[in-house]
Amino acid sequence: MRTVKANDPCWCGSGRKFKRCHRAATQPVRPGRIGPRRLVPEGIGRPSYAETGVVDRWAEPTVKSAEVIGRMRRAGREAADALALVAAAAQPGVTTDALDELCHAEALRRNAYPSPLNYEGSVQPFPKSLCTSVNEVICHGIPDDRALVDGDIVSLDVTLFIDGVHGDTCVTVGVGDVDPASRRLITVTRDCLARAIDAVAPGRPLNVIGRAIQEHAEAAGFGVVRQFVGHGVGEMFHSGFYVPHYFDATRTESMEPGMTFTIEPMITMGAWQARMWDDGWTAVTADGRRTAQFEHTLLVGDQGAEILTTPTDTAAHPYWGG
Repeated sequence: MRTVKANDPCWCGSGRKFKRCHRAATQPVRPGRIGPRRLVPEGIGRPSYAETGVVDRWAEPTVKSAEVIGRMRRAGREAADALALVAAAAQPGVTTDALDELCHAEALRRNAYPSPLNYEGSVQPFPKSLCTSVNEVICHGIPDDRALVDGDIVSLDVTLFIDGVHGDTCVTVGVGDVDPASRRLITVTRDCLARAIDAVAPGRPLNVIGRAIQEHAEAAGFGVVRQFVGHGVGEMFHSGFYVPHYFDATRTESMEPGMTFTIEPMITMGAWQARMWDDGWTAVTADGRRTAQFEHTLLVGDQGAEILTTPTDTAAHPYWGG
């Protein structure tokens, strides 16, 4: 685990030294100016932490009732539709704060609360409505005045709170002309999620999910982040139930019909270890190399997994295909 040095081979696979290839185009992401918190009008239902920044936690059932599942289908679909619009807007010259503004507007248009906004953190509540994680940022990047540049990749994590439940989904997209190695990272990460979803079935141990992800990622020469995991979701944004993205021999509990949780593998070009920025939210790869993330909210059905974060118009949401 180390930072790529000037005379090392470039991570893009060109065969050239890093200093002669991608160093100028891949300067480390640095914190920018964060704009003011956006307001949510009265009349839109909101989670308990929306005003206080403190999350109420309780023992929410892992297996949901049919009524809760019905509400979650709507929340997941609306989150996926909003994400499709945000992802399409991720172009060179657009700031991550502008993407946050769009996400916030789409939440309000759907009579939804953007779940990350004012969510409790170790240093501060999350100040924005969208997570924007650029290049080496693993997750929980805070939107700011940094403009996306040609060749960036960015993970966009949208969660909406509607009718008392959360729908949570994420994609990684390339910005402009992206190098082949980064495109491959995105494809492998998306495929890791697909393989994990295929592993979901009642009666199977939970750790088959992490096994499917880790085997595919490592076979492709990539790392799997351990510090951040999938989670139970429903009336709570994050329940105490968690889903490792690597094989954990201790997670032998069986999946049951009616369970709802996210799978959201974070795959790296190099070291899987993370370090945190002082803001308490932004996690970056320890070696500064790129990372990607894809996420769906899932329901365990009688035969396998139902994806709750499928958009209304799949043809307008190409980020899951290919």
